[in-house]
Amino acid sequence: MTSSTRIPKAELTGIYGALVKWMSRRMLGDVPEAVGVMWHNRKVLNFSFGVGRRIQKWDRCDENLKSFAHMAVASLVGCSFCLDLGYFHAHNKGLDVAKAREVPRWRESDVFTPLERDVMEYAEAMTQTPPTVTDELSARLLEALGPAAMVELTAYIALTNFMTRSNTALGIESQGFSAACNLAPLAVASKA
Repeated sequence: MTSSTRIPKAELTGIYGALVKWMSRRMLGDVPEAVGVMWHNRKVLNFSFGVGRRIQKWDRCDENLKSFAHMAVASLVGCSFCLDLGYFHAHNKGLDVAKAREVPRWRESDVFTPLERDVMEYAEAMTQTPPTVTDELSARLLEALGPAAMVELTAYIALTNFMTRSNTALGIESQGFSAACNLAPLAVASKA
């Protein structure tokens, strides 16, 4: 694979580099290009790893909803790495892969519930610049999810924006993690 990143990957060295490579291969089957790029600034890399570990412990919002929100943000921002990784994680976590596959075209797809649609609309509204979240949408989600899950979903979407925008700006693209699991290709959003 030819590197498409805007900052060349660094070689992961030393004991910590070996550990990072081992963990990446264990979790993903490969070492993502993003890790090589972020290796240039280990404080940023460690922050990203730490955030990733901590948000995995959040448990007040349904994992499928967070997965759909993550993929909706990735699709809107254009982060093919995050979209692919989100699909891969949905598969590995035993989430609804048939629905995850449809996230890039969620408006046209008939597989989503009204709540799932509201979550993806909220994710996109938070991602717009400036954000376009409405009181009506927030009220529907608060009613359906409750305050704790709503706060978690909001923070999850905000962190997803951090990751997707960083990866996109750095030129980090999909590495085919979902294809390695023999998942059907992601649906493609129609050009409206």
